[in-house]
Amino acid sequence: MPKAQASKRPLKAPPPPSRRSPCPVSCALDLFGDRWTLLIIRDLMLGRSRFKDFVSSPEGIPTNILSDRLERLLEAGIVRQIPTTEGGKRMAYELTEKGEALRPVMKSIRDWGLTWEPDTKAVMQQS
Repeated sequence: MPKAQASKRPLKAPPPPSRRSPCPVSCALDLFGDRWTLLIIRDLMLGRSRFKDFVSSPEGIPTNILSDRLERLLEAGIVRQIPTTEGGKRMAYELTEKGEALRPVMKSIRDWGLTWEPDTKAVMQQS
């Protein structure tokens, strides 16, 4: 297959080298169960797409951790890189179909937080 065509196929990441168990909850947590990854996914759902957008989120993710988490999300097929609207060498990120499938999970987490954690407010739209 020519190189140009091969790059258009969605990347399917290999399974993590060492899973704690075959439990789907455990495997999902291996992908996004840390302090930062779901916040990056949240930001993508809110329309942020560039490295500088993620850095400017109120939680203040360190740039080295952001780079690592974006790479993990790329490898797992949850996000993909796209050219920025300005062109040039800079890239932006967007959720893949696999990443978009997390939207109801994120809404459930948001709703739980609004119900059970005092003084929280949502930026994600209710639906």
